[in-house]
Amino acid sequence: MNNIFKKLSLILKDRKSKSPESSYVSSLYDKGLEYTCSKINEESEELIHALKNENNERIVSEAADLWFHTLVALSMKDLSSDDILEELEKRFGVSGHTEKNNRNS
Repeated sequence: MNNIFKKLSLILKDRKSKSPESSYVSSLYDKGLEYTCSKINEESEELIHALKNENNERIVSEAADLWFHTLVALSMKDLSSDDILEELEKRFGVSGHTEKNNRNS
């Protein structure tokens, strides 16, 4: 499954140089980080609604939308899913409480 992140990363890089009229991702790059962050907020709200009120198919669809827009925003900051996966891997074997306390200090 990790291959899907690699494929998406390649597509996101490719779309940076494409016309906004030819690609939704390119249009997000063109509109900028602020707009893409607003899409993340919108998708987050839709996922929360789905979790509370919808079936699993809708939940998964909304989660995919949120992940997708998050990956686009990360790519705007020259980050990728690899950076997030590395951070998550560092947290294995560390209590969630400990990890959170370490972030706050």
